[in-house]
Amino acid sequence: MSQYKNRNKALFLDRDGVINIDYGYVHTREKFVFVEGIFNLLQISQSLGYKAIIVTNQAGIARGYYSEADLNKLHSWMISVFKSRNLVIDDIYYCPFHPTEGKGHYLSDSYDRKPKPGMICKAISHHAIDPSRSILIGNSPSDIIAAQASEVSTSILLSPTTHLGCLPSYQISHLTHAIPILIALADC
Repeated sequence: MSQYKNRNKALFLDRDGVINIDYGYVHTREKFVFVEGIFNLLQISQSLGYKAIIVTNQAGIARGYYSEADLNKLHSWMISVFKSRNLVIDDIYYCPFHPTEGKGHYLSDSYDRKPKPGMICKAISHHAIDPSRSILIGNSPSDIIAAQASEVSTSILLSPTTHLGCLPSYQISHLTHAIPILIALADC
């Protein structure tokens, strides 16, 4: 991994289920409820020098439930909430495609759609990220598989139940449980 020496480290975050409660196809401020602990987690990760990068499948666009403009409006608002707390979201990558349920040009088996690693690989390239020093927190096996496929060394599954066939580095039931992991790995 010498090709990544002196590069940035990142905290990759899935959105629905990690940043906000996953009510299913959340695309309005009224339905966007922050997960308990997300602000504290980002404050700690920021203080440890991690870039915060969101990687999120957004099949609701592919299915026609909302538009990319709706999503971008919601993300602008979300970023403003973080900014009001002096927290930085360095970038957001989203995949609007679905391989079987997409409508029109959104019907696509995109390399960006998790469990494929496209969004993470783009972020690694765009932000000069060292995946061996980075962490992903997700709430589904597809998040963990994408992290592993992109060589992100540490994956954390936020889930109260065990997922067979999914081997994250850690499994936690609350975001606050990720903080000691970030601290322990910060200087690695």
